[in-house]
Amino acid sequence: MKRSKPAPLSVWRTLNLDDFMLGVPHYPEHVDESYWQRDAERMKAIGFNTVRMGEFAWHIWEPYEGKFDFDLFDRAIDLLGKAGINTILCTPTATPPRWLTQNYPEVLRVDRNGRRASHGSRQHGDTTSPVLRQHSRRITTAMAEHYRDNPYVIGWQTDNELNTTVSESFSDSAALAFRNFLRHKYETIDALNFAWGGHFWATAYDNFDQVVLPFPMAPSYLSPGHVQDYHRFLAAATAAFQRDQVDILRATNADWFIFHNLGNLTDIDFRGQFGQDLDFIGFDIYPMLYDEFRRTGGHAATQALQLDVCRSYSGNFIVPEQASGLGSQPSFTTMAPEPGEMRRMALSSVARGADGLMFFRWRPAHFGAEIYWMGIIDHDDVPRRRYEEARHFASDIRKIKDRLLGTSVRIDVGIAGADFDNQEAHKTYPIGLPSPLEDATLLHRHCYKRGISCGFIHPEDDLTHLKVLYVPHWVMWNQKWTQKLEAFASNGGAVIVGAMTGTRDVNNHIIREQAPGGALAKLTGIRVEEFGRITATGGEGLFQRSAPEAGLYVPPDLPPSSSADRKYTLEIGGRLIEAEHLYELVETGDDVEVIGTWANRFTKGRAAITSRKVGKGRVVYVATYLTEALAAILEEVVLADAGVAPLVADLPAGIEVAMRQAEDRKLLFVLNTLETEQKIGSLPHGKDLLSGKRTGADEALEPYGCRVIELG
Repeated sequence: MKRSKPAPLSVWRTLNLDDFMLGVPHYPEHVDESYWQRDAERMKAIGFNTVRMGEFAWHIWEPYEGKFDFDLFDRAIDLLGKAGINTILCTPTATPPRWLTQNYPEVLRVDRNGRRASHGSRQHGDTTSPVLRQHSRRITTAMAEHYRDNPYVIGWQTDNELNTTVSESFSDSAALAFRNFLRHKYETIDALNFAWGGHFWATAYDNFDQVVLPFPMAPSYLSPGHVQDYHRFLAAATAAFQRDQVDILRATNADWFIFHNLGNLTDIDFRGQFGQDLDFIGFDIYPMLYDEFRRTGGHAATQALQLDVCRSYSGNFIVPEQASGLGSQPSFTTMAPEPGEMRRMALSSVARGADGLMFFRWRPAHFGAEIYWMGIIDHDDVPRRRYEEARHFASDIRKIKDRLLGTSVRIDVGIAGADFDNQEAHKTYPIGLPSPLEDATLLHRHCYKRGISCGFIHPEDDLTHLKVLYVPHWVMWNQKWTQKLEAFASNGGAVIVGAMTGTRDVNNHIIREQAPGGALAKLTGIRVEEFGRITATGGEGLFQRSAPEAGLYVPPDLPPSSSADRKYTLEIGGRLIEAEHLYELVETGDDVEVIGTWANRFTKGRAAITSRKVGKGRVVYVATYLTEALAAILEEVVLADAGVAPLVADLPAGIEVAMRQAEDRKLLFVLNTLETEQKIGSLPHGKDLLSGKRTGADEALEPYGCRVIELG
């Protein structure tokens, strides 16, 4: 495995490795050593080349302070290596051992209720603790020095799913570190008081030592600037904790690659130091888990959404944990993939940017909090259908990897994403509105069903590969992005700007000019005169979104809100559709075309969707939030006009398509996400790399069937 220098972060970045890593997270410490040789032989037979080990084994690596023991993993690594299986080691800092938490209780995380974490789970350590960081550096140094010349250790994963179980801490060390973060950021207390609006509710401070952590609802609401800076601090603290480890590993062996595996993406600024320190990023993919928690259109569509969001942070990635079977912890259990579905989900990950994949896990645990989280091998050590599907997938990868590596995922319709500040700004003061991602999901889901190449992209990335860019209500707008949007439109692209974009500054203050302000107002050709809330379908007035979660008491027997009867409609091309969430009344310039109007109540006849010609392209402003119906109409009146078309015409329901491409090749992935055979009238002509056959008219995809077609 050869490593080259990673390119700068971008959605178009490909992986800097010359082979496809394929394997499993492996836990030799969970079974008797008599299993090990058989495990290695089976992994080799199945076509695996890599395992990941050690992330929860600090108590084995260092059984008591200063006493290191590498014997168990030395033997496991050597045995696997001789069978042709390389090892990725993990720094084990997600699970500080009992001797550490007993001797140094200050390393334990403290929750918003002042409760100190207990030993007996994971992620109980506080990454802001200087004591934990000291011990993190010690264990990382010891492991790195021990394995620096081991030929079977090819790279490292830092920690494990940082911030997935919990990201916040309200400990003394967090408070001290937060104050120091603010000192560096603001330098003077007057600057902080201005940023946080200290004259509101007398929340100003006399000096940095007085600053408190933002305990939620204690007893009422906090300044959005205070909350925003706390989450900026958490992201910076997470990056600094990881940086300690990265510096040690890089200095020890420059040939090692280093990555992290992300779970729920909380309080991590991927485009900042955190992502820049790594060779690439790994994203753990559990489609059924995500869908049952978030319910965003079925687990296939949810997996596609998750992958496209993740890719916007880093470009191509690896999947260190890909669901192989039923997933469970004591409070939940997911659905189990049906026969053929595990392979299909893995190929979906590849289709959307994975250049390496590891099925979680080799075998399920017999003890602990994941005894029903299934793996490739069953509890009784018998390989069954999941093993055979993994073998099938490994065969797929052998057939396509030479053409796959070096390609990136095609995007025709880009959605602005990967911006930490806008993600957090919404959370600080959502005013009952969907988040940018919740809104963007409607457009992504529409494109997914239609077979349109859609993905997320940061405005600072190269936009020239796109045909359309949608900005989903980014309240914090950097005016330098406006120049990128104008250049994109001038060259023939279509820009769609959502309501409320550019209405707050970097401190979470409302801007002091008519929205959207600055160059963005000139680009769109509109000014917002007024805005107001519209109740969403099924919504309830004042408490329509997540008020109980914010700590508000909601009486259980409230009558239906009268606001539920206040409907607003839009007229576009003679069609009426119901609007949701928000209306804006906009003033338009002389060079602006109105392509949609408000159709009832006091807003009747006012502009709702506008278009301004910019060079060869145009900029469209949408003075409301998306609905499924509006997303469909935007395809007709904006996307199609910009040259956007499905990758496969007349796509049947349940067929997922995506394209990976480089200058000299295009690979079309066609995946049946359903348990029934699906017929496709006409696939583009090319060679299916999996079967070796040519494709064309009247193709039938078997249940969970997959094609990877090299076009031409």
